Amino acid sequence: MPLGEFDVIARYFSRSSPRSDVLLGVGDDAALLTPPPGQALVAATDTLVEGRHFLPGTPANAIGHQALAVNLSDLAAMGAEPAWALLALSMPRSDERWLADFADGLYALAERHGVALVGGDTVSGPLVVTIEVLGFVPPAAALLRSGARAGDLIVVSGGLGVAAAGLEELQSGRAAFESKDARVRRFLRAEPRLALGRALRGFATAAMDVSDGLLGDLGKLARSSGVGACIDLERLPVASELAAYPLAEQERLVLHGGDDYELLFTLPADHFGHIAHFSEAGGCSLQCIGSMVPGAGVECRRDGARVNVAGKGYDHFAC
Repeated sequence: MPLGEFDVIARYFSRSSPRSDVLLGVGDDAALLTPPPGQALVAATDTLVEGRHFLPGTPANAIGHQALAVNLSDLAAMGAEPAWALLALSMPRSDERWLADFADGLYALAERHGVALVGGDTVSGPLVVTIEVLGFVPPAAALLRSGARAGDLIVVSGGLGVAAAGLEELQSGRAAFESKDARVRRFLRAEPRLALGRALRGFATAAMDVSDGLLGDLGKLARSSGVGACIDLERLPVASELAAYPLAEQERLVLHGGDDYELLFTLPADHFGHIAHFSEAGGCSLQCIGSMVPGAGVECRRDGARVNVAGKGYDHFAC
């Protein structure tokens, strides 16, 4: 006999948390939480739909990891400290093996970043995972998309395009979910840059995470800040996993590939050395790819000459 809703919650999503700011967690009508004094509450939510955000057959532990990771990445982009999460899970049936693996993937990442699961909902339906993450940040230190100024450097963390390459490997059948291919692992298990986000407080003028493609996301940041952006294509960060790809393919993946969950930020040139040193010490590379400029839009240049680049970022309702 399949597990009922309350059995699912009790068995798989009621693990205790060491956080003292959780007065009441899973099991009641709502959670009772105590935000730290003097901190602003930060909230982010994302929904993952089978067939849209993850492929049918994706291992459950990878889905659990990714559902939380994409939300933690949003908090990283705000310079925030994560604290609590709520889960809404729709699934066709209460498959105990799937639930155990999903919960393990979710909790492994949550425990690594001190996040307590404090509530949510489970329903019968298509496979859809929604997570809301709550955290906090000093109000004056929160990173926004809207603070970039002309002359600021444009910087990205990590190697972009690897996750998109991994998705293409899976979609083509050239790789399986259990593959040790670093591209596939990157697509299935993004690592939110929380430590880098906190380190950017007081240094970055604007920030966001790269989820829908570098070019499209940089355009969003530029619009929010009321300035333009100019990037040098020869300075794009090309990860070792993409070194064998032709140049055109490298640029396509780096500029338009989604699911990177790296940080894109701007800062004055005299702050770059400090942030780069911190980032390298934490095992995260940084690359300056251009600068913000007066005007609007995003311009690409190669060896100083303007280049027209086709394509745009991912948009759910334009697909």
